[in-house]
Amino acid sequence: MASRPRSLGAGAISAGLLALILGPIAAVAFHAGGLSLGAADLAALRFTLLQASLSALISAALAVPVAKALARRRFPGRGLLITLMGAPFLLPVIVAVMGLITVFGQAGWINSLGQSLGLPRISIYGLHGVLIAHVFLNLPLAVRMILQGWLSIPAERFRLGQSLGFTPRDIARHIERPMLAQLLPGVLASIFAICLTSFAVALTLGGGPAATTLELAIYQAIRFEFDLAHAAGLALLQTGLGAVAALLAWQLAGMRAGPGAGLDRPSALMPPTGWRRIADGFWLIFAAAFLLLPLTAMALKGLPGLTALPASVWPAALRSVTVALISAFLTVTLGMILVGAVARGGARWIEFSAVLPLAASGMVLGIGLFLLVRPWIGPAQLALPVTLLVNVLMALPFVYRLLITPARNLEADYGRLAASLGLVGFARIRLLTWPRMAAPIGFSAGLSAALSMGDLGVIALFAAPDQVTLPLLVQHLLGAYRIQAAAGAALVLVALSFALFWLLDAGGRYVQAR
Repeated sequence: MASRPRSLGAGAISAGLLALILGPIAAVAFHAGGLSLGAADLAALRFTLLQASLSALISAALAVPVAKALARRRFPGRGLLITLMGAPFLLPVIVAVMGLITVFGQAGWINSLGQSLGLPRISIYGLHGVLIAHVFLNLPLAVRMILQGWLSIPAERFRLGQSLGFTPRDIARHIERPMLAQLLPGVLASIFAICLTSFAVALTLGGGPAATTLELAIYQAIRFEFDLAHAAGLALLQTGLGAVAALLAWQLAGMRAGPGAGLDRPSALMPPTGWRRIADGFWLIFAAAFLLLPLTAMALKGLPGLTALPASVWPAALRSVTVALISAFLTVTLGMILVGAVARGGARWIEFSAVLPLAASGMVLGIGLFLLVRPWIGPAQLALPVTLLVNVLMALPFVYRLLITPARNLEADYGRLAASLGLVGFARIRLLTWPRMAAPIGFSAGLSAALSMGDLGVIALFAAPDQVTLPLLVQHLLGAYRIQAAAGAALVLVALSFALFWLLDAGGRYVQAR
C-alpha cells in the first residue's frame, strides 16, 4: 500500500509537468493564429538550420580525432584534460562568448598577432563567430560521448586484432569505424538540437540581420516591437523544430547497440607510433589550447575589471544565487520523486513527462507562460518566478538521466529488503536513499544550480531594471561598451557558478563516503 501514495504523487507531478509544458505551447499556438513567415523570418529559419547543422558537423568531426587520441594515449595531465571537457557545459554562455571575443575579437589576441605579421583582421561576428562559439561549447560534449564509445570497446577485440596481425588501419576499419557509425548519428542529433535553441550566442555574436536565429527573432519581436502574434508564430515554428530534433536525438542515442561484453581487462596494445603519434599529439594540443585560451583570456581580463564593477553587480549576484539554489532544490526534488516511481515500475508516461522539456526551448515556454498570465498580471511582475520555473523544467531531463540509473540499482539491490522491513516515507529516505544516492544527488543539484546561474533567456525578455540577474547584467554592460566592467562581472559569475557546483557536488560525495 505504501507504493500507492508514492505512485499517485509521481503521477500528479507528471500531470503538472505535462500541463506546464503543453499549456504554454498551446497558448503560443492560439496566439499565433496563422503562421505567416516574411522574408526576414525565412532568413532566420535558414540561418538557424545552417548554423545548427554546421556546428554539429564541425564539433563531431573535430571530436573524433581528439577522443581517439585520449583513448589510446597515456600522459601526465590526461585525467585533468578529460575533466576540463566538462567545464564549458557548466560555463555561462555569455562568459564563454566574452572569452572568445578576447581571443578572436577585433582587438583580440589572434588579430593582434596577425596584425604584427601583416595579416588582415578577422571578425568574430556573423556565421563564423556563431560557429566558433558553438564548437567551443559543444566540442567537449562530443569528445566525452565519443570517448565513452571508444572505452566501451572490449579489450579482447583489440587483442584478437593483434593476434590476427591487424595494422592500425585494419583496427580502424574493423573495430573503431563500426562503433563510430553507431555513435555519431546520436552525437550529431544531440548537438544539432542544442544549437537550435542557442540564444546568448546569436544575441552577442550574430552581427546583424543576416545572422539572426529564430530565438533571436522571437526576442526582437517582443523586446523591440512587442508583436506578440508574430513572436508566437515564430515560437510555434521553433517548438516544431525543437520537438523533431529532440525526438531524433533521443531515438538515435537510444538505438546504439553496445559493442559487446568483455572481461574488463585493460588493453595490452601498444599505441601506434610514427606519424600517428604526432597526429595524436597535435589534436590533444589543439583541444587543450582551444578550450584553455578563452578561459584564460576571460580570467586575465576579468581580474582588472573587478575594480570597475558597478554597485548593481552584488544585488544581481544575490538574485542569481537565490534563483539557482531554489531551482536546484526543486529540480532534484521533482527528479527524485519521478525516478523513484519509475524505478519501482511506474508507468512510461511518467518518464515521458520528465524528458518532454527537451522538445521545447526555454524561450518558448517563457513566452507561453507570459501569454497565459498576461490578462491578469504584468509580465515584469513574474519575470523572476517564470525564469525560475523555466530553469527547473529545462534542467529536469538532465537530472532525471543522472538519477535514474542509481535509483534503479538501489531498488534492485535493496528494494525487497526495505519493503520487508516496512521502510517507507522519510525513514526510507534517511536510512537508505540519501546515504546511497547522496553523490549523484549532489552532482545533479550542482549541475542544476550552474545551469540556472548562467541562464540568459526568459529573463532577457521581461525583466524590470530591479530584477536583473548577473548574466543579464553582463550582457547590458557589453551592450553599453563597458568591456572592463563586463569582464569583471563575468569573472564573478564564473566563480559563483563553479563554487555552487563544487559545494553541492562535493557535499554529496562527502555524505555518501561517510
